[in-house]
Amino acid sequence: MSPTVSSTFDSESHPVKYVHTVSEAGRLLPSASRWNSIAIDFHHAPKSSIAYESIPSQYPKSVDYNLVITNRKQFHCFIFVSVTIIFAILAAVLLLHFLPHKHKHEGSSINLKQAINLALTFYDAQKSGKYPKNSPVKFRGDSGLKDGGSAKTNLTGGFYDSGNNIKFTFTTAYTMTLLSWTVLEYQSKYFDIDELDHVKDIIKWGSDYLLKVFIPPNSEAGSNLTLYSQVGSTVSNNEDPNDINCWQRPEDMKYERFVSTCDSSASDLGGEIVAALSAASMVFKEDKDYSGKVVQAAESLYEAITRKDHAKQGTYTMVDACGKQARKLYNSTSYKDELAWGATWLFLATENANYLANATAIFLSAKSDETSFENGILDWNNKLIAVEVLLTGIRYFRDPGFPHEDVLKLSSNSTDSLMCSYLSNKYFSRTPGGLIILKPDNGPLLQYAATASFLSKLYSDYLDHLKMSGASCKTDTFSVAMLRGLATSQVNYILGQNPMKMSYLVGYGDKFPVQVHHRSASIPWNNRHYSCDDGKGWLNSKDPNPQVLLGAMVGGPDTKDNFMDQRTNQRFTEPNIASNAGLVAALISLQNPPYNSLDLKNSLWGWT
Repeated sequence: MSPTVSSTFDSESHPVKYVHTVSEAGRLLPSASRWNSIAIDFHHAPKSSIAYESIPSQYPKSVDYNLVITNRKQFHCFIFVSVTIIFAILAAVLLLHFLPHKHKHEGSSINLKQAINLALTFYDAQKSGKYPKNSPVKFRGDSGLKDGGSAKTNLTGGFYDSGNNIKFTFTTAYTMTLLSWTVLEYQSKYFDIDELDHVKDIIKWGSDYLLKVFIPPNSEAGSNLTLYSQVGSTVSNNEDPNDINCWQRPEDMKYERFVSTCDSSASDLGGEIVAALSAASMVFKEDKDYSGKVVQAAESLYEAITRKDHAKQGTYTMVDACGKQARKLYNSTSYKDELAWGATWLFLATENANYLANATAIFLSAKSDETSFENGILDWNNKLIAVEVLLTGIRYFRDPGFPHEDVLKLSSNSTDSLMCSYLSNKYFSRTPGGLIILKPDNGPLLQYAATASFLSKLYSDYLDHLKMSGASCKTDTFSVAMLRGLATSQVNYILGQNPMKMSYLVGYGDKFPVQVHHRSASIPWNNRHYSCDDGKGWLNSKDPNPQVLLGAMVGGPDTKDNFMDQRTNQRFTEPNIASNAGLVAALISLQNPPYNSLDLKNSLWGWT
């Protein structure tokens, strides 16, 4: 039989093809002519209910057709048009390739490594106590060396909270928890950009201070738990200098510093310290002595704040002696989220299932009390959505099973709903420049956008590790790419891609705030003592700060993308350690994966 194929038409214009058989083929083969072949009229073939395109063809792919040109003029036109189209496509491709791409250029111009280094350097500027000589910040020195004297205890060290010289235990503990979380999730990234030792030094500095702020109960001596919530006064007093009415560098402070004292009823404060020490114990797990010391302290504190009946649990700002002075700046609205937060971190640090049982039970109770006011918010006051994400990670990567599965499934469903809310304008609106507005009437926006960015990127990494391209909530679906796009857009906004064309991270880019509301940065560092009265002149000055407070994320713009670079307008220009922790978390989560680092694993879930 001839191994060729031919097509022709009968007198009625019905297509007829010729085929032949070869025993080895076991099927019909096309034939070159009607000789030694069988004619098949495809118009008479039975019609299948299955689409032809869905059935693999049994015939060879290549077919020779005899083309007959009936009109040369039309053929030449066809050739000309075809060639023109081909050249036009090639020209368009080349044009797109060589023309500058605005969005691509803007995205690639973001230097995350530099931004991370700067954001961490801010903590070097906030250190209190015996100042390290090797610090990259050269306009700081020893300060607060008598802190705790009024309470007859040693409370030196820690971090100044913001532009003032006050130390708040609540925000310090939250900051250390969040920074430790980033190390446990992204240790390799920190190592790859040579920032691992830097961030661990910051966490160690804060953890050492947290070990000082509580005295465990002593049953033999009959003493109760003592917690110190604050060093420095927030109450303005025109007669005596203090940390509010005195615009003064911390190195120049001569006045006695106020100390706030609490007991075991400060459940939120205790729970946050538990979380911070538990997370830190995993960061420093290679130092077995220190790791054991901090986790033991965390367990002791957790037992002290949970042993009493629930009626005696509460927030630290409810009791005047403990948190009256903190109410105006850091009023705590709930304590259950911190108790669940602390128990979750204790479980991760110890693998003691009792802590997971406590965490899930308290989480359910806190979830039932949740208000719309706190929806979508991760900050110093609300850790409930962070607990959801951690419990989701436990479900995905630890899989403890019964009897926790129902609560863990609730947490993962809640996390999916959270991601849907971040991505949809139905839940949270945006500024005209694209910044997500999570709390329109409650202070600076950037701190909430930063933590939303971190959680979005972190959850996308969880899904990616599970080989999932996305997930869904009750009303929407979302992809890993969408979550990463959201996270990137918020960080890019903070770093300068906004209507003001201003980076809100001090020292990053060509344009950033120069009148940061900050005592140390706004007063010259020239070995001269400046009194409170001297400092007022620097506070009200219209000149840029004499020191650049590298890495400080200021409060940022309003809901219309407007920003006022005024030292006296602290709503716009004051940084704080808790907000910067959210920015560090967002930045390191978006940093490109390491390529040449050592075999460092994700310390929380054990990924390579």
